[in-house]
Amino acid sequence: MNGFFVNDSKHDVNASIVGSLAKVISASIASGESLTGEIDLEQFTYLAIVMPSEWTPANLTFQVSDASGGTYQNVYDDTGVEATVIVSASRTVSIDMNAMKLQPFRYLKIRSGTSVVAVNQTADRTIKILTKV
Repeated sequence: MNGFFVNDSKHDVNASIVGSLAKVISASIASGESLTGEIDLEQFTYLAIVMPSEWTPANLTFQVSDASGGTYQNVYDDTGVEATVIVSASRTVSIDMNAMKLQPFRYLKIRSGTSVVAVNQTADRTIKILTKV
């Protein structure tokens, strides 16, 4: 299996290659936190988000950077609205409308809640991102 694994005290990011054109990336939010670690999307594009079976209610928003370990900024569309995906536990969500907003960025973090009201998760949570070339 090709892929990568990053582990620090707060975040896990794990990715595996699924066939030659697809990749499933797992990104964790630690208990008491609201943000995943850095996710390197390489040449892959976003297709869907698979939510865990347990989830402290909150939508998802995003931070992006142009460099690994760089400065992360919140993502807004050209009307000033924060890029948001409406999610709930045990749901797979296509991110068609938000994919265009996120597509230029290689490095991504996923937030539980918004930039104004982040929602800490009450237990460790793993979100899967389904991608393809």
